[in-house]
Amino acid sequence: MVTYVSRSKDRIFHPRFLALMNHYVMEPVACTPAAGWEKGQVERQVQDIRRQLFTPKLSFNDLASLNDWLYLRCNELGSRRHPERRDQTIDEMFELERSELAPLGQTFDGYVEKAVRVCSTCLVQYDSNRYSVPARYAGCAISLRAYADRIVIISDHEVIAEHKRRFTKNISYFEPWHYVPLLTRKPGALRDGAPFVEWQLPAAMNKIKDLYMDSKGGDRDFVELLMQAQQHGMETVAMACDLAVEQKTMRLPAIINLINQLVEPVIEPLPDTHCYPQLRVIPQADCKRYELLYATQEARP
Repeated sequence: MVTYVSRSKDRIFHPRFLALMNHYVMEPVACTPAAGWEKGQVERQVQDIRRQLFTPKLSFNDLASLNDWLYLRCNELGSRRHPERRDQTIDEMFELERSELAPLGQTFDGYVEKAVRVCSTCLVQYDSNRYSVPARYAGCAISLRAYADRIVIISDHEVIAEHKRRFTKNISYFEPWHYVPLLTRKPGALRDGAPFVEWQLPAAMNKIKDLYMDSKGGDRDFVELLMQAQQHGMETVAMACDLAVEQKTMRLPAIINLINQLVEPVIEPLPDTHCYPQLRVIPQADCKRYELLYATQEARP
């Protein structure tokens, strides 16, 4: 929260911390470094709650699981007796105070933002890891927002990529769809390119991919199928692949035909047939009209 303490004891607060204070209309008050007695009551309460909630030490698979568990435990604390008003619980005292509190309003969007440049491999780095962005942004300067649980990448006020935040070291995390446009020039990368090694596709698409990879030029056909997914959506293409496997027509033109059938609008017939135009004069077949038309064309200068 404090980025610098001058000789005169003036504090320079972090810009995002000041943004938080301004959002909730609060004024920060800094204490002396390493002087816990200046806020002893707060420190003691934090210590007590930490001991109650995290003894014995627990482990969780992710931050969301920890937050869910903490939410339940903190709700349980509300049923305890208030430390000063022993005749009432914490929840009961909070309800009494609620009417005196200002509305919370919109939640503060808490993130740390920094400007980064996308490298030639379509990756941006934050802390010790690298995260992919769409290939068209290679070499561009973009904005990276780091939340507690995710990384959001923005260009021209538009979110172009989002990843789960990782706390590993020196690992690249790829979104394969970011690299699909590059496959039109290098379809061979689909076989062992780093972004596609552990790519999990729907079962029908995986079956079609294995079939295409075993044939000459099949990698280009599968790249064309992936481009169809970018154009029409993964759900539509996956449904077409399911139909293709079921009908045993897994050639690319047949799958594209199925995709077109799924995306073309269905024209519903009119419920009342009398609304259709009715012929009053039955047309007669007369081929001599074509001879008359030909003679008219010949007569023109």
